[in-house]
Amino acid sequence: MPRSYRNTALLSVCAAMGFTLVTAQPLPAQTYPNRSVSFLVPYAPGGGTDVYSRLLADELRDKLKQPFVIDNKAGAATQIAASAVVNAPADGYTLMMGSSTTLAMNPALYNKLSYDADDFAPIARVGSAYFLLVANASLPAKTLPELIAYIKSQPPGSLSYGSSGAGTPHHLFMEMFLGMIDAKMIHVPYRGSVPALTDVLAGTIPMMMVDLTPAQQLIDDGKIRAFGVTGPQRAKPAPGIPTIAEAGLPGYAGEGWFGVIAKKGTPAPIIETLNKVITSYIDRPEVQDKIYAVGIQPKTSTAQEFAGFITDEQKKWAGVIAKAGIPKMN
Repeated sequence: MPRSYRNTALLSVCAAMGFTLVTAQPLPAQTYPNRSVSFLVPYAPGGGTDVYSRLLADELRDKLKQPFVIDNKAGAATQIAASAVVNAPADGYTLMMGSSTTLAMNPALYNKLSYDADDFAPIARVGSAYFLLVANASLPAKTLPELIAYIKSQPPGSLSYGSSGAGTPHHLFMEMFLGMIDAKMIHVPYRGSVPALTDVLAGTIPMMMVDLTPAQQLIDDGKIRAFGVTGPQRAKPAPGIPTIAEAGLPGYAGEGWFGVIAKKGTPAPIIETLNKVITSYIDRPEVQDKIYAVGIQPKTSTAQEFAGFITDEQKKWAGVIAKAGIPKMN
């Protein structure tokens, strides 16, 4: 029987029985989510990233009518959480708050990661954390050009700076700064940014890159001096502090960013659904106020824009790490 005749006959039978032939839709788009979704946070509870993740999880739950359950998997420079994502099915039921550490810095810092940067499906960029270049108030420099001149006037190896640990944004933002001014300082890694900031305040180490939130009151009280914000724009909670680029080092820009990711291969309709809910939520002014309150600058993007941004950031930080001669870690 010719194919055209068979098709005509099938249509006639379906019409006679009251059926309508429709183009099949991908099942995930029709049913997602139909059970709870795990939302991994690669940091301990209580920090700004954790609080922000919980805001997003609550909104996703309300809009998509299923639980989005926060699961804090801290440690190993976000590798524990990232590994859990890549070992889960690519079905949209395991999400993660990815970061610049996970997706852009770690790939250039480690000889072997427990994941590959290409193992993920970007869903939406959601925010950035800007840092500050700060120094002990007794340092003989009050402006960024004066600080740069001071650093370059000192004998090599005589000045140090603190960070929250090797390979952290605090470390790499400072190395990018030093590379751009053609200077060297001794890196002193701490177990967290607060102990490092305490030693800057005490004068044990002269300077560091630090998160905005723990430093702001000390700056307001005149106990430490801020020389600039690392980000491409001024931070809304501290509008009086210029960016490092504005203050005297054109071209400098560094931000610790965040975005929701899933495993590579997650169906596009699921990614589109999640992106729509997330970006619509972040665009609300009252929500942005909540995000600023935890020290994060709200951002939004399409999944495609986020993917391109990640690629650009990987190239950028690989270049910074290579120029600084930072040895790879195991």
